[in-house]
Amino acid sequence: MPSGDDRAAVQEAIRGAILRGDYAPRQRLIEAELCERFGSSRFEIRNALQDLASHGLVEFQPNRGARVREITFAEVIEITEVRRMLEGFEAARAAERVTKAEAAALKQITRDMRAAVSRSELLRYSDLNKQLHGAIRDIAAHETSARLLRQLRDQTVRHQFSLSLVPGRPSVSLPQHEAIVEAVVAKDPSAAEAAMHAHLQSVIEAFRALSAAVAQP
Repeated sequence: MPSGDDRAAVQEAIRGAILRGDYAPRQRLIEAELCERFGSSRFEIRNALQDLASHGLVEFQPNRGARVREITFAEVIEITEVRRMLEGFEAARAAERVTKAEAAALKQITRDMRAAVSRSELLRYSDLNKQLHGAIRDIAAHETSARLLRQLRDQTVRHQFSLSLVPGRPSVSLPQHEAIVEAVVAKDPSAAEAAMHAHLQSVIEAFRALSAAVAQP
């Protein structure tokens, strides 16, 4: 009988492959191939796929097995609306809990983000963006919201990456991130929550614009 750690490791390996784009949306996930790639049993693979289905990354089709779930722009917008509430809460909580060392680390991330924008390093900026949101989540130290946000962000990772490559988008989001950090560092929960809400509302509007552009013939 495989251990819980083994099952978790298999699930994390498949999750990572999906998030990296190794498997495309709607691509079938064939158990035998996954067993070979990840050195796991069919039992472990099947359990991992069922867990990933519960997290919204995989779906099962009758008589066809599992495939990578395609997330529509409409879903992405709804997910980001939920993120806006949860991350606003986390930003406010972070402002109440932040230490001097954590504040210094947040400010360093925004300085690195500004440098990335000035050098047009879009991938670097995208990585720092993820790092900043993660740092605020860690400072907030709220296990339930962190778990929910991880699941929500997993479902939108492809769209987030596409958005990060839109020309001019980092220059728009940079001052928004700086405003969030400024409020957290100032220990102003209301301002931190408002700044995070404003940032994620901007993300929602950007997704709407990207969806409209993609839909054009």
